[in-house]
Amino acid sequence: MKIRYFEDTDTALLELGTGNPVETKELSEDIYLDLDASGNVVSLTLEHASKHGDLSEFSFIRTPQTTKLKA
Repeated sequence: MKIRYFEDTDTALLELGTGNPVETKELSEDIYLDLDASGNVVSLTLEHASKHGDLSEFSFIRTPQTTKLKA
C-alpha cells in the first residue's frame, strides 16, 4: 500500500494494489474510487485533501488479531 500526497494539487492518493484501474466511481465531489477489471478496489483519490483533515502528520498502527478466525 502506498499513500501519496501531491501538494501542488492538494490531492491524496491511496494505492491499495498493483492492478490497473479500468473504472472510476465518484463517491462524492472530492472522493473517487478506482476499480480494476474484476471490480476490486485499486486506489482511492481524495481531492482538496487538506480541507478534509490535517495532513501535517500521518501515522500507521497495526493492531494484532485478538481472536482466531474460523476457517
